[in-house]
Order: sequence, then structure tokens, then C-alpha cells
Amino acid sequence: MRKALRWLLAFTVFIGTLSTATAATAAEPEATGTTDIKEQLLSIPGMSLIQEKPYTGYRFFVLNYTQPVDHRDPSKGTFQQRITVLHKDVSRPTVFYTGGYNVSTNPGRREPTQIVDGNQVSMEYRFFTPSRPAPADWSDLDIWQAASDQHRIFKALKKIYTHNWISTGGSKGGMTATYYERFYPRDMDGVVAYVAPNDVVNDEDSAYDRFFATVGTKECRDRLNAVQREALVRREPLEKKYAAYAADNGYTFDVIGSLDRAYEAVVLDYVWGFWQYSLLSDCDTIPADAKSATDDEIWDSVDTISGFSFYTDQGLTPYTPYYYQAGTQLGAPTIHFPHIEKQYIRYGYQPPRNFVPRDIPMKFQPWAMRDVDTWVRHHADHMLFVYGQNDPWGAERFRLGKGAHDSYVFTAPGLNHGANVAGLVPDQKALATARILDWAGLSDAAVARAKPLAAYDRKLDVRDVEREPALRP
Repeated sequence: MRKALRWLLAFTVFIGTLSTATAATAAEPEATGTTDIKEQLLSIPGMSLIQEKPYTGYRFFVLNYTQPVDHRDPSKGTFQQRITVLHKDVSRPTVFYTGGYNVSTNPGRREPTQIVDGNQVSMEYRFFTPSRPAPADWSDLDIWQAASDQHRIFKALKKIYTHNWISTGGSKGGMTATYYERFYPRDMDGVVAYVAPNDVVNDEDSAYDRFFATVGTKECRDRLNAVQREALVRREPLEKKYAAYAADNGYTFDVIGSLDRAYEAVVLDYVWGFWQYSLLSDCDTIPADAKSATDDEIWDSVDTISGFSFYTDQGLTPYTPYYYQAGTQLGAPTIHFPHIEKQYIRYGYQPPRNFVPRDIPMKFQPWAMRDVDTWVRHHADHMLFVYGQNDPWGAERFRLGKGAHDSYVFTAPGLNHGANVAGLVPDQKALATARILDWAGLSDAAVARAKPLAAYDRKLDVRDVEREPALRP
């Protein structure tokens, strides 16, 4: 779970993009005599250009947009929010994407963008640097304020991109797309939310324990559980290795409180992290006999999956906004470890409060997720939720009630936190694709064909699991 940090930094939030070739050229403006798209974008009040990057067939812009710190009280000042625009043509539909963290500054398409062959607007979530007000009043970081950021960006860009819009995101981004729909249900023509957790009652997490008791195969579960237990049995020698590792890299542990707390947190993430990011076939990489494995083999397996850098100050700091939200509104899972004797567990799954500096006040709001869940059950319209069968986060998911209309919850067999429409069984894949095309306002023929309209591009469409920290430890 927490290994997410290292991946998120490496991929600039996991947004499934790669650097483009320098030889690529920008697409031409739509038609002779029209205003260039860059001029149109920069004519929006508060919009400024950071950089334009070329990519064949598109124009790609990295922009800043001036946003109110508090949408309820604009007098509190403004901040610069980073967004990107992957521009194809103003006559095409537009996909509004957020991963819920930072935004990639390289061109990349999300799956719905490929399906509808459209434009893509991507938003950096407020309080993730550099999109953070200064000074930061953390009470202004909540799901309504973030949804209002999206609403304001949509209103500004809808004047240029006048055709249908679909919002999307994975993991925390899927949650973000759902919250946006809850607060501004008239903005989007459809929502595609991937692997979006839904922690309605923060203190009731038995669904996760049931998930870990049955996921995959018994052989794989036994291997993972044995390595996790062995890492705690060998705590003393492995913590010495951890201390040397931290000293070599300049890592500190002020936020979490101690190296011992950090070590246990990394180890307790191990099983969850495997199922979140790996497939059942990857069980062959796990030591088959943990008791006879060397210290280095146990260390390497835990480090590969959980990441020993995660709970350092340097690892936690980029995700302070995430943990703040987990501890104030989103909630966080707690799981138990029946395969590990109590004497080996000193702290258990630690709350988000332990991963946020103490000078930032936090108070949990239990009504926030209940409100969203109730709204989805009774009012979901043109919404698609996609989950992975073996993804722990899907244990607590969004569900639809009788009030939902033209909305769906599908599960991709055997997949993890990277589940998508392409991984669904054929009938569901065809239905999901057709509904996305229909919501995008495309032709009846395109809807009936139920295939992505844009050809696969190995750079724009490279798949990457949405990497995200666990809500606890």
C-alpha cells in the first residue's frame, strides 16, 4: 500500500504517461481562419501558460488557473492550480480527469479519452504542491472545495469545448470524480470511476478482513502471511538494516515518531500492497519458505512490495494532503492479522493522524462519506464504477440503489488496482464502452460498434496502476 509513495513520485502521481519524443510535432489548429487554441485558452481570465509540449495529432498545454482558496469566501485570497489540456479538436467530446494527487506534466490519455477519441483536461488536486495556497489553511482542503475547483475549471473551458464532457479518475481520482458528480450533478454527461473506495462507516471495516481470508489461493495467501509474520519475528536484525538504510539515505522519522513505528507500518502493508499492485501469477516471486529465507530475502520482498522509504518524513511529506483528507473525511481501513501472534504487533494499523504533522489540526467528519454514499445509491445517473476482483480497495465499494439510472458497477476478474473497462468480461466490456460513447454524445453507429474510437498509442495510452497510499499505516 504505502509503496505507493515511491511509485507516485516516480510517475508524478501515477497518471499513466511517458515523456514524448522530441521529434514529435504539434497538431495544426482546427481550421484556417480560426483562433489558435492556445489563444483561446489564454483568453480565459486567470489562465496562464507554463509550457506547451508537442505531440503528434494533439496540442498539449501545462497551465496555471487562478482559483479561490475558499469557494465560499473568495475574499480569503487565491492560489494557482495546475492543470493540463490535451487538445485534439473543439468538435470532439472532452474527458475531465483527476488522479486525486499531483498532475502529470507529460501528455497521456486515460481510457475514456481513447474510447471517445477526445480532448482531455487534467487537474492537480488542491494542496498537492505546487497547487497549494500559501499560507495553507488546511480547513480549506475538503471534498466540496475540490469539487468546486473542478466546477469552476469546467465552466471556464466549456466555452471552448462545447460538446459532451465525461469525468474520470482512478482510486482517489475515482472518488474525486464521484464527489464532483454528487455536488455538481449537472456538469458532466457521464462519470467513469475506476477502483474507487467507499468507506461509509469508518469504524466498520470487517469487509477487508473477509476479503483477505479468501482472495487468490490459499497457497499464495499462506506465502504472503508467512513472510509478513517472519519480518516481525526478525524485527531486531531487520531494524538494524533499516537504520543503516535510513542513515545512508538521510531519512528521518519525526512525523510517525520512530523507526520502530515506521518499520511495523511497512511490514503490515505487505499483504495489502501485494494484492493491490500484483496479480495472482506474481505469487511465484514470494519466498516459498519464509522461515528458511535469509534476512536479505525477507527484506527485499517487503521492500519491493511495501517500500521501506515510505514512512520516512521524506516519504510522507508529499502525501500530507492525502492523509489529512483520510483523517478528516475519506476514512481509512483497519484490518486484523490472525496469522500473527499479538506479541509481534506493537501498534497495529496506525490512523492517518500519525502521518500528518501535529501542527496541522484534524477532526473527523463521519457524515461526509455517508452523504456521498446515500446520494450515489439514490441519484446516480450515467455513472460507471469499475473494480478489480483482487483489489483490496474494492472490498468497500460504491453500490447502486433503486434510484440509480443508467449506472453500473462492474468487476474485472483477476485484476487489481489497475482494473479498467478493457479487463471486463466481453458482455460488460461492450456495454460499458457503448455507454461511455453514448454519454459522450457520439453517433449511434459508434455506440453500436462499442469499440474505442482512437487507435492505441504506446506512449499516450501506457497503462499504469493508480498508485495510492493506504488509508492507514
